[in-house]
Amino acid sequence: MYFLDYIQSKIRLNFCITDDNQVKFLQCSQNNRVDPTGIDIGDYYWNRLVEVHLAGGNQNDHHFSKHTGSSEGFTLRYVGNEEVYVRGGKIFYIEQANEHISVRTYFRFYDGVEAFAVYNDVKNISDDEIALEYVSSFCFLGINPNEDWQDSTNIYIPHSYWLGECQWQKNSVKDLGLYNVGKFSGKRISVSNTGSWSAKEFLPMGILENTHDKEFVLWQIESSGSWNWEISTMAKKLYLMANGPTFSENGWMKKLAPGESFSTVRASVTFGATFEETIANITDYRRACRRVNDDNKKLPVIFNDYMNCLNADPSTQKEIPLINKAAELGCEYYCVDAGWYADGYWWDNVGEWQPSVQRFGGDFKGLIDYIRQKGMHPGLWLEPEVMGIKCPLAAKLPDDFFFMRNGKRVIDHSRYQLDFSNPEVVAFVDKTVTGLVEDYGVRYIKLDYNINAGVGTECRSDSLGDGLLSHCRAFLAWIDSLFERYPQLVIENCASGGGRLDQAMLKRLSIASTSDQTDYKKYSVIAANCVTALTPEQAAVWSYPLEEGDEEETAYNMVNCLLMRIHQSGNIAKLSPQRLKLVEDGIKLYKRRLRRYIPSAYGVWPLGVAKSDDPFMCFGLKCREKLFLAVWNLHNTQTIEIPLEAYRPKQCQLLYPSRLDTDFSFDAETKMLTVRPHQEYFARLFEFKI
Repeated sequence: MYFLDYIQSKIRLNFCITDDNQVKFLQCSQNNRVDPTGIDIGDYYWNRLVEVHLAGGNQNDHHFSKHTGSSEGFTLRYVGNEEVYVRGGKIFYIEQANEHISVRTYFRFYDGVEAFAVYNDVKNISDDEIALEYVSSFCFLGINPNEDWQDSTNIYIPHSYWLGECQWQKNSVKDLGLYNVGKFSGKRISVSNTGSWSAKEFLPMGILENTHDKEFVLWQIESSGSWNWEISTMAKKLYLMANGPTFSENGWMKKLAPGESFSTVRASVTFGATFEETIANITDYRRACRRVNDDNKKLPVIFNDYMNCLNADPSTQKEIPLINKAAELGCEYYCVDAGWYADGYWWDNVGEWQPSVQRFGGDFKGLIDYIRQKGMHPGLWLEPEVMGIKCPLAAKLPDDFFFMRNGKRVIDHSRYQLDFSNPEVVAFVDKTVTGLVEDYGVRYIKLDYNINAGVGTECRSDSLGDGLLSHCRAFLAWIDSLFERYPQLVIENCASGGGRLDQAMLKRLSIASTSDQTDYKKYSVIAANCVTALTPEQAAVWSYPLEEGDEEETAYNMVNCLLMRIHQSGNIAKLSPQRLKLVEDGIKLYKRRLRRYIPSAYGVWPLGVAKSDDPFMCFGLKCREKLFLAVWNLHNTQTIEIPLEAYRPKQCQLLYPSRLDTDFSFDAETKMLTVRPHQEYFARLFEFKI
């Protein structure tokens, strides 16, 4: 028996190779919990590095719905390990094998980042075809190894759904029904997603708080489709398994011929002593693994004509005054949203992507050129993964262009789902984007996606779930190919707002819509929390002053977005001069003072993450010498006190809106910011020197 101890960026991975060549995953933590010299290896009998289950195999455990006891887990034996230097970091892997498969478990570290990506490659080394039904991406027993785990474990689950993205709930494991009832439990805490919206109910991530060891563990699953994670007990300890699609939850099965391989969806893991430190560490990881791009350095201001503005009913007559006013306000991109291709109802006839003659008088290119003449980069809304059931082209294309189930085309909300695993589909969509970029000079694409195609497709697949995963991977490869040809193109990740806030998309696309929420008061909760899901320099938050609003409403809208990416909208051509000046002040402040700090800043939550029923809330960005803090008053008439001692601020000033009255004070000794509301529903932005 001997030990492998691998340490990178304060994270310690500890393994034991037993006398019969089994690999035991002993430790994955920032805390040094395991002393190899004194352990009883029998206590780590269940500490497998990976769970792999083959069709026809014996799931040899009293497992209930859990993925323990997989057919290959106990029979895998150690082959070797290696550390490989790669650009920007290192990869450490361990290889195991049995008579059927070989498995390499990869841990990818980035220089200076206290987090890692982890995934498994499975290869069929037998002479027969095999069928995978389950392969873990990350598997660790001991996520809280203490005997008092039922009293020292909290789980943070990020509920996220249309108009209510990034809503975190903290529960003890006992609140979620998991108790220490014996050596193991048949109960699991499980969160699963099936379908082509990765974040339609939950963000593909979670956090465990171990109050005994004062450690937080965060995991995210880098899937733009189906995924799941589970927490339960074996050998009186808590385990975590995180993975992409499975047979049980997601209808996934993958056949491998002799010599063929399968790579799992990546998971990523980090740790921290506090919630904020843990989010900061995953923010570092998200920045390190993301495609290098200028957009996340410069943070240009975007105007989009949709939200509380044209609402998918554009025309040249309507666009010209908005373009003029957006240019006057200092916007740098102007995006024409949905409806530009439709003479009538825009929803169910999408798919051919030809400009509407009726809306633009046959001179759509002239409108795009006008945006450019006003000093802004032109952008267009596009939904290339779908085709409306009333699109004339849909009847002419063969069935294998689309998702198929039980011999029929999948229809969701009057649209067909295109299947990117078909090279002809890729070529068709590619021609569309090439025309927009090269013929019209489009520099920004709002890549929207407004259906859920469900469990998957039977075309070119071993299972429905395999069809979905193959499509998702082909779609991501297509996005990669776009950036190879057009490296300066900016593509926004949108799926009815935040329906695909997953790292598979976010590592490629420099900006993402955080919500379709049209109520600015309800949007503030999303704005306060969205940096848990993506980096602040990627988080596009709408500001859409209402035509019938007042100055406080306008300022509230601007505060929502000033610490992230400004997604300006609203019918700005019809605002009063006073309210338009508030918008202009906000954009000038962002460009002059704020956006240079955002790409290196980290989110802070002095009052904790926001809840939808909070009477007031705050969110800040912290960098080396500055703390910027947004404060929102909702249905509250009492004094707001915000303790800031943890951030050691020295001086405070009201940053925005400087033109509106604000009753506040800051005690430099107690580090307490006090705001005295003069009305419900107002928001302010403060700056502190630290």
